[in-house]
Amino acid sequence: MAQKLVIVMVNTDPANPSELGAPFFQATVAAAMDYQVEVILTGRSGELAKKGVAEHIFLPNGGTRSVYDFMQESHSAGVKLKICTPTLEIWGDDLIPEIDETVGAAYVISEAMTEGTVTFTY
Repeated sequence: MAQKLVIVMVNTDPANPSELGAPFFQATVAAAMDYQVEVILTGRSGELAKKGVAEHIFLPNGGTRSVYDFMQESHSAGVKLKICTPTLEIWGDDLIPEIDETVGAAYVISEAMTEGTVTFTY
């Protein structure tokens, strides 16, 4: 049975807020179920790691909570938030404090191929 969940956010576009809730919500639930959980932001999704971006994005019908609130909740539940190195070249390195680590493509592939890990992509 898998003990780790890796969520790779690569196709999720911050310009479409309706896409942003599920990955962080599922990460938080998995962490609450005592799974090791990582969310890796890459590509367009990497912009969420930039200070001041996610806190100004709100889910449709999500009330007053921003995407940053969901990210903070995930992180507080034990989810490790990571950003892919090439993404820093696009969005810069002024990152939110919840980003735990910068990783490269080899890390993403290695984790996805590890026995005992399930990978979701968004």
